[in-house]
Amino acid sequence: MFDNGNDLKAIHDLLAKDAIAIKGTVVRLRRRLHQYPEISNQEFRTTALLKKELAKLGMEIHDGHAPTGLWADLDSGRSGPMVAVRTDIDGLEVTEETALPYASKVAGRMHACGHDAHMAMLVGAARLLAKQRKRLRGRVRFICQPAEEMPPGGARPLIAAGVLERPPVDVILASHVDPVLPTGVIGLCDGVSMASVYDFDLRVIGRSGHAALPHTAVDAITIAAEIITGLQQVVSRMIDPMNPAVISFGSIVGGQVRNAIAGEVRLKGTARSIDRALTRRLPRLIQRTAVGIGRAFGAKVEVTSISGFPVLVNDPRVNKFIAAAFRSVYPKGMLRRLAPIAGAEDFACYLERVPGAMLRLGVGNKRIGADKPWHHEAFMVDEEALLIGYCTMAATVVDLLHRWPGRYE
Repeated sequence: MFDNGNDLKAIHDLLAKDAIAIKGTVVRLRRRLHQYPEISNQEFRTTALLKKELAKLGMEIHDGHAPTGLWADLDSGRSGPMVAVRTDIDGLEVTEETALPYASKVAGRMHACGHDAHMAMLVGAARLLAKQRKRLRGRVRFICQPAEEMPPGGARPLIAAGVLERPPVDVILASHVDPVLPTGVIGLCDGVSMASVYDFDLRVIGRSGHAALPHTAVDAITIAAEIITGLQQVVSRMIDPMNPAVISFGSIVGGQVRNAIAGEVRLKGTARSIDRALTRRLPRLIQRTAVGIGRAFGAKVEVTSISGFPVLVNDPRVNKFIAAAFRSVYPKGMLRRLAPIAGAEDFACYLERVPGAMLRLGVGNKRIGADKPWHHEAFMVDEEALLIGYCTMAATVVDLLHRWPGRYE
C-alpha cells in the first residue's frame, strides 16, 4: 500500500501510463454515448450502458430504487475514506448541428453540455483505479446522476436514496468540460464557484376584451411587460450593486389574435445569485413585486416556484488536492484560477453536505470548432482533453484516499 509522497508519485506514474493505453476505449465510449442522448429522467439506455461498464470492473452496483441513475462502489478491502466521483448523465432538447460522424442519432436530442464526456471520463477513472485496487485504501463511489438539466434536478433524489451514506462519503469530486478553457488547462475556483438558481413561473390573469376598447378589459400582455421591467428594478434598485444577481425570462405566452386583448399571460423565469442570503431573499422580492404590479393594474398574478439549486461552494482543501494531482500527472499542463460564474449546477447539493469540489476541464480548440458555448447546437469538445480529465481525477482520488484528514488518521 502507498503511504508516502514517493509512493503516491509512483502510482501517479502508473495511472498516467495506463491512461494512455485506454484512451481509445474512453473516446469510443464517449462517442457511443453522444450518439444516443436521453433527456432528464429518461436516461434508461444510458443507465444500462454505465451499469454494464462499471459492473465489468467488479463493483457493487446500487440503483437507489429509481428508474435511472446509479452508483457503484470500488472497495479496496482496507480501512480508509470514502471518496465519491460524480457525473451527470442527461442530454438536452437541442437539435445537433455539428456534422460529426458520431452526431446524435436521436432527433431533437443532443449532449450539448458535455455530459457524454463526463460519463466517459468517470468510466475511464474507474478503470484506472480498479486496476490499482490492491494499492488503494478505503472505497471509491462512482455516482451516475440523472436529471442535472431539469430542475429540481437529480442530486437531491439520489441523496434521499442514500448515495452519501452506507458508509458515509467523506469527500466528493466532479468535473465539467469548459470550451472557454483550451485543452491542456484545468480551472479551479475556491469557495463560491457557481450561482444559485431559482426557477419560477408567473401567471398574469386579467380580463380579455376588444383591442379597440382597452378600458373595458384588463390587458395581461401590457401588465406582463410591466412585470418584466419591474423585476429588472429589483436587481438594479433593491439589491446591493456589489452583490451580483440576474433575473431573466425565457418564455412568454399570451393572446391569440391581434385585435383582442389577452386575458392571460404565462411567463417562465429564472433568477441567479452567488450570495446565499440573497438567494433566500430573491423569491420574496419576485413575489412581492410581481403581485404588486398586477394588483396596481387590476390583475391577479400567481407566482409558482419551480425549483432551486444552491450556490456551488468548492472546498479550497479539495482544490489543493486536485491541483497537486494535476501537476503530478501533467507537469506541462496549465492551471488557472477562475472567478465565479452565473451558471448553476446541482452538484452544489452534494457540497452542502460533504466537502468537495468541481474542476473545469479545458476542451476548447477553435481549430476543430470546439469553441461554442454550453447548450449550443454546435457544441463540441476536443477529445484530446478527455485523457487529462480522467487521469487527473483518478490521481486526485488516490491522494484523497491516502491523505484526506479525518477519522482514518
